[in-house]
Amino acid sequence: MAQKAIREADGKNMIARLLKEYTNGAYTIENKFLSIGPQTDLKKLPSTYKWLAKEKLVVKPDQLIKRRGKNKLLLLNADWKEAEKWIKERMSKPVTVGTVTGILDHFIVEPFVPHNENDEYYLAILSQREGDQILFHHQGGINVGDIDAKAVRMTIPIRTYPSASDIEKQLLGSVPKERKGLIAGFIEGMFKFYADLNYTYLEINPFVITENRIVPLDLAAKLDDTAEFVSGKKWGDIKFPSPFGRMLSKEEAYIADLDSKTGASLKLTVLNPDGRVWTMVAGGGASVIYADTITDLGFMSEMANYGEYSGDPNEEFTYLYAKTILDLMTRKKNPKGKFLLIGGGIANFTDIANTFKGIVRALKEYKEKLKENKVKIYVRRGGPNYKEGLRIMRELGEQLGVPIEVY
Repeated sequence: MAQKAIREADGKNMIARLLKEYTNGAYTIENKFLSIGPQTDLKKLPSTYKWLAKEKLVVKPDQLIKRRGKNKLLLLNADWKEAEKWIKERMSKPVTVGTVTGILDHFIVEPFVPHNENDEYYLAILSQREGDQILFHHQGGINVGDIDAKAVRMTIPIRTYPSASDIEKQLLGSVPKERKGLIAGFIEGMFKFYADLNYTYLEINPFVITENRIVPLDLAAKLDDTAEFVSGKKWGDIKFPSPFGRMLSKEEAYIADLDSKTGASLKLTVLNPDGRVWTMVAGGGASVIYADTITDLGFMSEMANYGEYSGDPNEEFTYLYAKTILDLMTRKKNPKGKFLLIGGGIANFTDIANTFKGIVRALKEYKEKLKENKVKIYVRRGGPNYKEGLRIMRELGEQLGVPIEVY
């Protein structure tokens, strides 16, 4: 299962659009969650979104940043003029959160909801191997503390849905009687929303009760992006942003684009472009083992990339993937030389020889640059047609004049 985080505004807009569908119209959330990016014309917004000029507002960065309140990245109870000024002062500016520094370029604006602390509740739903788990605590907000220790839990087996009465019995023991039904129905609907839309993680901290209605104030969520063909139409036009402080490089974005065009998997993260140890690993599990082994052998500071190709990509996709890595690897020489590890586990259905053909094309194309960079290549692979694939690699070493060791 792949998990990718989404922006808070996208998650809230999805709830506002769809929650009524999962609660037979019993629960509705006003769709007043505005996403603002670097290209947004702030001056035109009040004429399009009339509520901006009529209501008090909350503004915060929408870039997968945790603890925004404690890091003073939160504007409360402001009018639009104050909100506009606050955004302009921070847009495209660097900010450090903990040990991570990044550029602020996306914000969420929503109505300010006056409430008391005892109106705040914590809710999270997360996916685990044995099913989904609901976490609830009757005290939410920024001072919730160690939620793992405090939360009441309810495990939901795969392909089952909890009823409002079961939720009330198992999770809401500390909730005032007059609010139990309202909260139980909300959680029942949110679980249906979560499961049907292929979420893998959803945290609302807090949601508040005001005037007998529920409002989500702060949200963090992840989707199973491989389920886009199932749920994409309901998701709408959402993007999967990079973690705060880490923008995708040109090459990473290129591989991500290739990945979106194939049923196979192509992943690349550049860790250290000046590193000496580069990998071209087949399989997600194998990529972790390779990275751990490189680290255990004392080469963590030299590990240049992390990634994997799997799911039987065709020759062309494998060629483009390999070519991208070789281009990055050979841009800057190191007098000590460099290492390329081509490997993986024992494949179940990937044709080893076929995927190696794409890698061979790329290696031939970069023959001279590989020599100039004193690259030594190690190959280890198993699976369907692996003997032919390894034979091709052995012969390639002789043709290129590049040292290739095959196992």
